[in-house]
Amino acid sequence: MSSVDSSAPPPKLLDQVRDKLRVKHYSIRTEAQYVQWIRRFILFHDKRHPRDMGGSEVEAFLTDLAVAGRVAASTQNQALSALLFLYRDVLGLDLPWLDKVVRAKQPQRLPVVLTKSEIMALLDRMNGLHGLMARLLYGTGMRLMECVRLRIKDVDFERTEIVVRDGKGAKDRVTMLPRSLVAPLQDHWRWRRQCYEDDLARGKASVYLPYALDRKYPNAETDWAWQYAFPAAGYSIDPRSGVERRHHLDEKGLQRAVKRALQASGIAKLATPHTFRHSFATHLLQSGYDIRTVQELLGHADVATTMIYTHVLNRGGRGVTSPLDN
Repeated sequence: MSSVDSSAPPPKLLDQVRDKLRVKHYSIRTEAQYVQWIRRFILFHDKRHPRDMGGSEVEAFLTDLAVAGRVAASTQNQALSALLFLYRDVLGLDLPWLDKVVRAKQPQRLPVVLTKSEIMALLDRMNGLHGLMARLLYGTGMRLMECVRLRIKDVDFERTEIVVRDGKGAKDRVTMLPRSLVAPLQDHWRWRRQCYEDDLARGKASVYLPYALDRKYPNAETDWAWQYAFPAAGYSIDPRSGVERRHHLDEKGLQRAVKRALQASGIAKLATPHTFRHSFATHLLQSGYDIRTVQELLGHADVATTMIYTHVLNRGGRGVTSPLDN
């Protein structure tokens, strides 16, 4: 006799979405965004079930986002990605209209890049943990969340390199560890080790492990090697497992610290932590490094993505001297 209760109601649609996202190893942030877009889509159409809707309803929702909501193209495309995931992966509907929904055109904008003197002025106004992380962003070209999620095991002081795990596109890559940061990071490691020992004594040294590695390696979640390099100040509840433990530092704190330093320095540019990555790439190209090398350090799949920094290098209209200066 089967132990499965056939009378149990099927899981709700949004629970099915969450389950499918977790099976496919989507991040917790993507999960939250996809669920809220699908919920908004259903509410927009008076709680009709997505099975009863099609391309016209999707287009109406996306049009409302652009016209009434005035959202950016990237936001509109994220909503579309969530709806495509719902129909293809959750509902299993391979409908002809899915391939005909047009994505919003992304505007082509040059990245904000700081000069070397501006970088130094900014970093001089940042200290402590946020100052160390900002220097790491500029010195390695890592993305904000790649730095925030850095683990102890991924920093090699002897080889002066950092392995960036599960970066954009679920790819690993290797970047350099600036020699000027070896001593400050080793000092930070000593403080981090003491924090880890305290957590271990309290029975709260476990950390989140991706891809169900906690089942494959039962003791790994409390190993020193797997600890986050930049931990949060306190404990929090893991939204998926319900376990109370120390997570990584909230990236918003670093974003605010960069904003304060920018205001204090008087730099009239809209810089963010991601600006350090843009500046890293541009300054390497200015120093004469090959664009393929920069592409590899940044983790770009296509060199065309890295090519945008060559446009930033050109001064005054592609390097042309104004006739007024002659």
